[in-house]
Amino acid sequence: MSTYASPTPTRWARFRDSYFLYSFKRTWSAQLCLAIFVSLVIIAFLAPWLAPTDPYDLRQIDILASELPPFWIAGADEMYMLGTDAQGRDLLSIILYGTRVSLIIGFGAVLLQALLGVTFGLLAGYLGGRVDALLMRLADIQLSFSTLMVAIVVGAIVKATLGSSFYSEYAVLMLILIIGLAEWPQYARTVRASVLAERSKEYVDAARVMGLGSRRIMFRHVLPNTLSPVFVISTVQIANAIISEAALSFLGLGMPETHPSLGSLIKSGFDYIQSGSWWITLIPGVVLVVLVLTINLLGDWVRDVMNPRLYKG
Repeated sequence: MSTYASPTPTRWARFRDSYFLYSFKRTWSAQLCLAIFVSLVIIAFLAPWLAPTDPYDLRQIDILASELPPFWIAGADEMYMLGTDAQGRDLLSIILYGTRVSLIIGFGAVLLQALLGVTFGLLAGYLGGRVDALLMRLADIQLSFSTLMVAIVVGAIVKATLGSSFYSEYAVLMLILIIGLAEWPQYARTVRASVLAERSKEYVDAARVMGLGSRRIMFRHVLPNTLSPVFVISTVQIANAIISEAALSFLGLGMPETHPSLGSLIKSGFDYIQSGSWWITLIPGVVLVVLVLTINLLGDWVRDVMNPRLYKG
């Protein structure tokens, strides 16, 4: 009687049978949040094609049409569904463009945080000794500086050396750099703790016996087993990065009003609340809250699914 070895399941087959997908299919809140988040991302990145006007084109801005209310309020213009801001720009258009800017900064900052934090955490946890002490003390020093303080220092240095116009032109890159540099220790500490637990396991000893170098062991064997907490942190950090950008822009340390983000839109309309033009601040604020809330709820679900103590095989 001959025996046949069962074929190795493909990655798609493993994903299809995974607890991750099983939990997602049975969690309506995760499905709803993902649908809202994906919709916002698609709409934001299709802003050049979906927006009624281009807020960067001065020829499409009518200052005489400033502070027009949304369509459900008397005095609205059907041409501007969500009204206009104080400069006469279509609010729907600048919200679409502003959401795209906020998402770019959020994802870019988290990518930089993860790159720095995972690299430093991996080196600190695996090499130990003086390298561990040096990198962790560097992380402790970084944690003593808030994102606001880093923004003030970096912004002052850039503006003093390269000028305010340079900072405004490259404000997106500056904010990615500022938020990324301010928050990487969160990743470094988490990855270091995971690496400390992994480096004493048998597969690492076996790799050393086989003569594999430290670099290959770290990046090919240890790193893949420490990525689960990184994914959980990233979902939360994207929301934190978007909030940080909004806060910095509201304080005048972020995006300029000529290149709006959700934070700069809220700031630009804040001065007009008393005059009755509340929609300039409130509508972008609602979009920001919905965006951050969906990311946070998705992050909570991912954290629960990837927690082995909660696994019900």
